[in-house]
Amino acid sequence: MKEKKMVQENTKQVSRRSVLKGAAVLAGAATLGFPAILKAQGPISMRWQSTWPTKDIFHEYALDFAKRVNDMTGGDLKIEVLPAGAVVPAFNLLDAVSKGTLDGGHGVLVYHYGKQNALALWGSSPAFGMDANMLLSWHKYGGGKALLQKVYDSIGANVVSFPYGPMATQPLGWFKKKPISKVEDMKGLKFRTVGISIDLFTGLGMAVNALPGGEIVPALDRGLLDGAEFNNASSDRLLGFPDVAKIYMLQSYHQSAEQFEIMFNKDKFKSLPPKLQAQIESAVEAASADMWWKSIDRYSKDYIELQTKDNVKMYKTPDAILQKQLDIFDEVMEKYSAKNPLFKEVVESQKVFAKRTVGWYLDTMVSPRMAYNHYFGAKKAPAKAAPKAPAKK
Repeated sequence: MKEKKMVQENTKQVSRRSVLKGAAVLAGAATLGFPAILKAQGPISMRWQSTWPTKDIFHEYALDFAKRVNDMTGGDLKIEVLPAGAVVPAFNLLDAVSKGTLDGGHGVLVYHYGKQNALALWGSSPAFGMDANMLLSWHKYGGGKALLQKVYDSIGANVVSFPYGPMATQPLGWFKKKPISKVEDMKGLKFRTVGISIDLFTGLGMAVNALPGGEIVPALDRGLLDGAEFNNASSDRLLGFPDVAKIYMLQSYHQSAEQFEIMFNKDKFKSLPPKLQAQIESAVEAASADMWWKSIDRYSKDYIELQTKDNVKMYKTPDAILQKQLDIFDEVMEKYSAKNPLFKEVVESQKVFAKRTVGWYLDTMVSPRMAYNHYFGAKKAPAKAAPKAPAKK
């Protein structure tokens, strides 16, 4: 009996140890197995397209954003970015993302101008004196985000949009024959621009053609255009503008406050875990700052090389043309506001924000010119184009 009792006690102890061991295994599976399941499923993959050629610095910005997201999520989300035309033409990006043909994309809001002209106000206008950073401030803190959602809802666009990446003031553009010294010099010229800038340049007497970035230089080369604007010294140089034109007119109000757009298919974005959505939003703002810093470095270098290596002549756009742009935009703004309540709502919101913030900016920010002149000597402004002498009788 005593031996039998000892056997029973030993059996109970073994059983108890087996149960505890099994519980420990299950606990370990609960903590270690779930990540293993996620790992087995693999990361979430997204296929994107930019609206830029591979060699353009803008496509580089799109790749920079994708890498930032991929890194910040630890590989849980992987975005692959294709160049313009890989899946759809550049101007068809919104439709492709909205329908889910692409999971997302990188471009500018003005490229969707044909669907809803209010979208042009995110960058393709004088912006009431705001620069691109201030316009992004209006978007985040001044009501622009809610207005953009209303604009996209009005055209049934199934997208989540993140404006980001402030751009420097864009040049008036490239011209093949001679610098522009007065408004009359622009009349009849075949010119490339996009968005509401079409109305501005048409008002200046030009015959306007909207083309994607990759098609501009070939059109200039074949004589289909007399002039064109794109964006900045680096993009313009990489795309080959100095190979077909040598006159570069600096400063303009047509796109003085533009920024980029990161766009997701709404269903795809909303299906992501909240943590990944939050990481994407943080990546947008981090990429926006880095893009601006990179552009300052790269554009300034290419600005010099356009002159020293490519023999491009730089000219400042005359003040009379700049003032004429503002006058024309007043007319354009009135015309579209009368036809489109959303356009009017965006305009009024921007004006309220600009009056306060630009007024503050002008009063508080010291001009860099005095400091620059103090340390480096007087900085010469770009040359002014001389008016063409009247023909002798």
